Amino acid sequence: MPSLSPVTPRIAIVGSGFAGIGMAIRLRQMGLESFTIYEAAGEIGGTWRDNTYPGAACDVPSHLYSFSFEPNPDWTRAYGPQAEILAYLKHCVRKYGLAPFVRCHARVVAARFDEVRQLWQLEIESGERSGENPAASAAVGFSGPRETIEADLVIAASGPLSRPAMPRIAGLERFAGKLFHSARWDHDYPLDGKRVAVIGTGASAIQFVPQIQPRVGKLDLFQRTAPWIMPKPDKPVGERVQWWFRHVPFTQRFVRSAIYWQLESRAIGFVVNPKLMQFPMKFALSYLERRVQDPVLRAKLTPGYRLGCKRVLMSSDYYPALGQPNVRVITDAIREIVADGIVTEDGIHHAADAIICGTGFQVNDVRAPFDVTGIDGADLGARWLRDGPEAYLGTSIAGFPNFFMMAGPNTGLGHNSMIFMIESQVQYIADCLRELRRHGARTMNLRSDVQQAFNARLQKDMRRSVWASGCHSWYQTKSGKVTAIWPGFTFSFRKRTRRVRAHEYRFTR
Repeated sequence: MPSLSPVTPRIAIVGSGFAGIGMAIRLRQMGLESFTIYEAAGEIGGTWRDNTYPGAACDVPSHLYSFSFEPNPDWTRAYGPQAEILAYLKHCVRKYGLAPFVRCHARVVAARFDEVRQLWQLEIESGERSGENPAASAAVGFSGPRETIEADLVIAASGPLSRPAMPRIAGLERFAGKLFHSARWDHDYPLDGKRVAVIGTGASAIQFVPQIQPRVGKLDLFQRTAPWIMPKPDKPVGERVQWWFRHVPFTQRFVRSAIYWQLESRAIGFVVNPKLMQFPMKFALSYLERRVQDPVLRAKLTPGYRLGCKRVLMSSDYYPALGQPNVRVITDAIREIVADGIVTEDGIHHAADAIICGTGFQVNDVRAPFDVTGIDGADLGARWLRDGPEAYLGTSIAGFPNFFMMAGPNTGLGHNSMIFMIESQVQYIADCLRELRRHGARTMNLRSDVQQAFNARLQKDMRRSVWASGCHSWYQTKSGKVTAIWPGFTFSFRKRTRRVRAHEYRFTR
């Protein structure tokens, strides 16, 4: 069988968030233009296109939440708002000429490896979204036809925060009022004066609750676990500072580097010695005591686990919002949802006109981003359901040749910027392409023993981290296996992904 031309492999990128766009830019820089970005939505942007809820913003400082090769001197705040981050991604698409390579309204539903022809066949649903039942977990429907396309390489870049998770509560479908997930915010629904129930107290809820609290008539916040919250040092970026960033680029690079090392130092407490987390815990408890005067409410908002075990949240207006007269924090478990509200286990009925679910995303204990079938019919989704999501460097998976993931298993962070991890994976995948050329090969397939050894060591390292300190979070599977977080410093991940170790793969000509 003739070898694949090393110059013109057909590459399918699935997703157009930071990962997909960053990968596409690198491909063009490598002189490769035989690629397509498949995007299910009507425009690019990923997480920052979908999450438009009031107050949506990043909890990583703006100057670090951007590509290192494309700094943005025009951030208006220390922590970028959703609209500015989306505008930045669109700017990157324009500057690097990616628009002709993006195909919107094209959802990849399956990818199957053809072992005879040594290529991938992708099944794609085309057309505009035909709507979504917010109470269901099914994927968004498409009105157009299905088609099959072929690709030599597949890069899954849809990320772990692309599928909203609705709560599994009895009677959810019976609610007669307005029901939506925070990642599918209904801006046409008037919240003013309404009785609103919010389920969940995660990263999204602590941002939108303070924004809607002054507008609603009554807000019932249903909290299962109190999160650890630190004050968010957000502030406007002045025009003088922006001038320096525009005209003396070194200043912004210096600020970015300083922010990186400041955040990176936190990994010492997360992964080296979790006992050190007692110091930020004392600070967080002191902050809670200062902002919440009511001792009963403060007791409800006091976490009962070590800081860092779940995602640490940042907000300077969440605690004050919860202390307002029209807000109740309800810690009793929800028994069921009825037509006009929520009933808790104590039998109390909480009337509601609208229910907003700030319940996060499907990260663990779920199938792969789409159906993926590898060598000998290996089903990636079934494998992950059985053993938990697993890959090598969050990028390669044994038995799935020329299939690469970005922001895959164990690449998430609790202390620094995911853009740093994404750029590391971009470098690694680019080097995989160079290795294919160097070997004159059509495919490269990770050795299973390499993946097993890597994950055994990774889980061993995880045992000493704060993420394995006793609580249960979305970082873990139901069995307690931590599959979302990288248990180390980001610079160690950068070192591991700088070059491909060719002996870890089997190449096929």
